[in-house]
Formats: sequence, C-alpha cells, structure tokens
Amino acid sequence: MRTHMMRRFHVSAFFLLAATLVALGTNKGFTQSVSTADLLERSRPRLEAIYERGEMRAKPFRAEWLLDSSGYLVRELDEETGKAIRVVYDAASGKQRIADGNEQVGVSNHLLSPDGTKRLQKDGRSWNVLDLQSGEKRKLTAESMQPDVSYQDISWSPDGQRVLFVESDSSEVRLRNVLVPDDPSYPSVQQNQFARVGTKIPKLRVGVVDVIGDDAGSITWLAIEFPEDGGYLGEVSWPENSAEVLVERLSRFRDKREVLLAKVGGPVFPIFEETNEAWAVGSHGINSGIQWLDGGKRFLFLSEKDGWRQAFTITGDGKMIQLLTPGEYDIIDRAAPGDVVDEANGWYYFYASPENGTQRYLHRVPLDGSGTLERITPGDQPGWHEYQFSPDRKWAFHTYSTLNTPPVVDLVTIPEHRSIRTLEENSELRARADEVIARPAEFIQLQITKDVTVDASMIKPRDFDETKRYPVFVYVYGEPYLQTVLDRWGAAQVDFHRTIADLGYIVVSIDNRGTPSPKGAAWRRSIFGSLGPLSTEEQAAAIQELARTRSYVDLSRVGIWGWSGGGSNTLNALFRKPDVYQLGIAVVPKPQPHLYNAWFQEIYMRTPEVNADGYARSAPLGFADGLKGKLLIVTGSGETNTHIQIIEGLVDRLIELGKPFDYMVYPNRDHGLREGKGTEVHVRMLITRYLLENLPPGPMPTSSSPQ
Repeated sequence: MRTHMMRRFHVSAFFLLAATLVALGTNKGFTQSVSTADLLERSRPRLEAIYERGEMRAKPFRAEWLLDSSGYLVRELDEETGKAIRVVYDAASGKQRIADGNEQVGVSNHLLSPDGTKRLQKDGRSWNVLDLQSGEKRKLTAESMQPDVSYQDISWSPDGQRVLFVESDSSEVRLRNVLVPDDPSYPSVQQNQFARVGTKIPKLRVGVVDVIGDDAGSITWLAIEFPEDGGYLGEVSWPENSAEVLVERLSRFRDKREVLLAKVGGPVFPIFEETNEAWAVGSHGINSGIQWLDGGKRFLFLSEKDGWRQAFTITGDGKMIQLLTPGEYDIIDRAAPGDVVDEANGWYYFYASPENGTQRYLHRVPLDGSGTLERITPGDQPGWHEYQFSPDRKWAFHTYSTLNTPPVVDLVTIPEHRSIRTLEENSELRARADEVIARPAEFIQLQITKDVTVDASMIKPRDFDETKRYPVFVYVYGEPYLQTVLDRWGAAQVDFHRTIADLGYIVVSIDNRGTPSPKGAAWRRSIFGSLGPLSTEEQAAAIQELARTRSYVDLSRVGIWGWSGGGSNTLNALFRKPDVYQLGIAVVPKPQPHLYNAWFQEIYMRTPEVNADGYARSAPLGFADGLKGKLLIVTGSGETNTHIQIIEGLVDRLIELGKPFDYMVYPNRDHGLREGKGTEVHVRMLITRYLLENLPPGPMPTSSSPQ
C-alpha cells in the first residue's frame, strides 16, 4: 500500500510542478528559475511508471471458448493455495467449476492430427510425427544438410494421412557481419541473413509428405513455380479435402496476387488473379488469406481491386465471383485472426468505420450477397472495439476503449450485443487515468487542399490557456505500415506524449495520405514509388493549417519526432522544410532506403534498378544540405533491420557538410531499443531533455508585442 501511495505521490508532484511552470510562462517560454535538469528528474517517476512498471498498460482478459460454446476456460490463481488452476465459466449463468481436463476448446491444436492420435514435433531443423499411444517417433522431414533450409506453415490434411508444409531456402540470401558483445577487446563476429532491396530473397516451394502407408515419408512437391527474382506465399492450406492444396502466390513486388488450386501430384489450376500497378497486398497482409464456405464449393477473400477493401466470394472453379460488401467504405480488418463467418445463419462479420477513419466497429453483411451493411457495435460506444467470438458465433468477449478511456471487457451476445457481465474493468488503471489525463486528447480534421482532409490528434498541456501561444511537438510515422491517429487506448506512444504535453507543449500527430487509413485504395496508394515526398508536403501543410485555424499554435517553435519510418519522415521534414521545423528527433530512421530490407521497401518502391528516380526522391540522405534546425539521431548498434550502416551514411554526409547535429547509439540494442535495464526510460528521457534544451516549452502571449 505504501509503495502504491508513493507512486501516486510522485506522479501528482510532477503534475503540480508542470501546472506551476505553465502558469509562470512568459514571452520567453517557461520561467528560467526551473532548470531542465530539475524538470527531467521530476518527470522521471512518471516515465518509470509507464515503461518500467507498466502502470498505464491495460490488464488483459485471456480465455478460451469451449468447442460447444457453452462456456469458456480461464487460468486463474487459487486464492487459498496461490497455485494456478483452470476454471470453466458457464456463458449464460456465469457459474464456475474447476476444469476436469476433458474440456475441448474451440481453438484446435494444428499440430495434432484430426483423429487426435498423432502430434507433429519440431526437432532441430526437421519435424517428427509422435504416436501418442505408443510413444514412437518417426521422421517427417529429413534434417537438411543446409542450415538455411527450414520448414513452416505445417498442417495436417483433413483425413490425417498427409502433412502440408512450405520449405524456405535462404542459402542464397547474403550475410551481414555483426559484432557479438562477448569479449570487449576481441569481439566475435556473427553472420546474419539480410535480404536487402534488389538482392536474393528466400526460395519457396510447397510440399506434401505422406504420413502413413507404403509411401510414408515420401514428399510430393507441388508444381508452384516462381520467376527467377523470386516471390512470396500467402495462404497455403487444404481446401476441406485431402487431394488438393490452395496456394496464394504473390509476386516479389506484391503487385500480382494469384489464388491457385493444386492437385497433389497433379496439375495446378488458377482460380483468381489480380494485379495493381502499385500493390495488390501491402505490408500488413490484411488482404491475404481465404475462408472456405459451403463445404469447399466457394471461398471468401478480401481485395482492393475495385478501389475499396471489400469482401468477395468466388466458386472453387473460379467462374463465379460475387461482391459481399458493396459501397464506398473499407473493411478495416477481419473480425479475428481469421475470417468470422456464421454459415448457419448466413452472415460475415468484419471491422469497419465508414464515417470515421480513427475508430473501429463490428459490422456484418449477408453471405448471399444481398449487400445490406449492419453495424453490430452500439452507436453509443464511439471508439475502438475488438471481439473474440465463440465457435457458434452467438457470444463474444468484447473489448472497448478510446484514446482517453482504458479498456473494459465484457461478455456480449451476438448479434444483439447485449452485455451479460463485465469480465475486466481495469479499475486501478481507470483511477490512474483520472490522475494522468488532465485534458483528454482531441481528434480534429485539417483540410490541406480542396480535395484532401487529414485526421489529426492533439494533446494540450494540463493548464492550457487558449489566449497564449504554445510550441508544437509532432509525432510522425507517415508510411504505409500504420496509422498514428487512432481512438484506441495506448495508441501511438500516447502515455509518453501526455508527459511531454504537461511540460508545456502541444503534441500533435497527423495521418497523411499513404498511411493505411480506411479511406479507400487511392488514399493508401498515393505514395507509391517514393516514400517521403508526399508525406513531407502534407505534414507541413497540416501544421500550417493547424496554426491558421488555431491562434494558440506557435509556428516559431515546432519540433517533430518519429520512430523507424517516422524517423525517416522526421529527417525529410527537417531537411526539406527547414523553415517549418526548428527541431527533429529521428529514432532508428532509414535515410538510405536502398539499403533497407527487400520484403518491405520493394512493395512500395520496387528496386533502384527499375525506380532510380523514386529512390533518389525518397532518400533523406540526398537532402541533408537543407538542415538548419537542431537534429538528434538515435539508434542501436544491434539493429537487425534498420541496421546502423543505413544511418552511418547520413552521419558521414552531415559531417562532410559541416552540419551540427547530435547522435546517440545504444550499444547492442535492436529496433525497439528495449534491451538492457533502464533503456526504455533512458530513451524517453533523452528525447525529453533534447526537446527541453532546444525548443523552449510553455506559453507565450498570442501577440509578439510587449504586454
């Protein structure tokens, strides 16, 4: 209890200090009587609470639905013994009992054979079949002599006589030398595979191995081929029979997607194909995957071929395709890790938000293609929703949150959405949120051209005074992998940003075109060919519009920061728009995109061989001479993806140009900069210190004339 009270005291003391400092603001920002060092030390407890003790993280609710949907199984601690126990709750009544071990859960173990007598086991780089009755083990796949060959996507055939798998051969993927932090004076060298833009990627092939019978152990390789430059695989699965395999083949640039049906030991038949001059499947892979219907007669899939992410069904022979979700709106995602279909009653469930791209709600449409969109999530719960469905689709664990309110988990009926009972209130987190969130984050829209309006979020200081002007600190990502403007608890480093706001800054985040907002395929693909130029223009235009429409924005004090792709956009902003931004903090950026990984970068920019101009226009390295403001670059020497050499080229260029900048390398840390005690707090303290020292916090009068 004393520890809990002390934590609350530290947080409250920090808020009191921040409020006092804001109140003492002058036309030079914060009063000079409080030093940066003092501000940092006062903010440390709050950052430690966030990153070391996880006090702003929601408590998850974890349960498994029983196969018959009558209840769910939860792992709990026995109040008397303190030991872990498994408890079964009845869905309708809430009555509980200790699990007897005979319960069948709705999520099947894909390594267990359909009849439950055998289990697949990984053994080094090979796989075994374990007979659960006799204990006998048999090799399923021989261990490759090549250490770079692995087997993945293992699955049993419906009749349990065959096993499907994908072989990945990375032997031609080039190796990077990386220092191993063992002996400080004589470090070892480790070689890691890294498929850089334009280089060799893993070779893939699909195999079927017989498990029983005279041919046990023999492998049949399906006639699925790739061109010389390679490609990728999406869905690889059995289409509800044991004689055929469905394979989703993606081109190397992901601009072509094919759904193929391969006879085991026989020919391959195309079912569906789509191409897009940009990409058919992006880096999130949301469009990829299928769901079989009608006992294998047709399947459901997602596509943006008509301009929106929509659901379609197509017959197994590929001759009849039907649109299920007509209308100008996007499916944000499937309603679970896989598609949620209620075949018994004829419904398909998914997430969408036709009116607000920052939120997410459960919807459904009829499977017969009549196209009537029905929202299941109640209209009085604006924000972000997640569902975990029971096998019969009549119940769901429902998680609801907003950017300003912690998650609540309840059990609901489907489709009525009647709440049966609360499963997790997160009451302690709600109490902390009441202390921390002095001013709720706001969602706004900024019209930057006649045809383009962007979503933005804004967090104001605790003692905000709209008659004064405040510095703006922009958090940017701006690339196709994710949005930052989401009405969801914990989104986009919001806890850190609230800490920054209470120091006397307005913290803003903006989703430019090219981010994966549910605003249509044209919005998302607008950045194709060159990541950087469009996001830089629209981020800067949005800041200008924010200042034009809100007198409390101080354009003489604008900073920007971001992580990964956001780090790249920070560099582009600072180099290309030096009169807009006075400060930038780029964490693990990629200033030389041609040195980045092939899997991500080639989707959106192809290779320099076919798109030299796009790479030149994208690379922050080529615009480094535009730097005027303060710049901090942060990375880890143990980076395995945005590896340090990508950044060191920019460091050398800035040195060559004689540009002053700051550079922090965290030893042996990877992309998330989490390894090592205290690292996460140290990174945020570094960002906070650099901001305080170079972009004065606090309010100034709206007029520059003396008062």
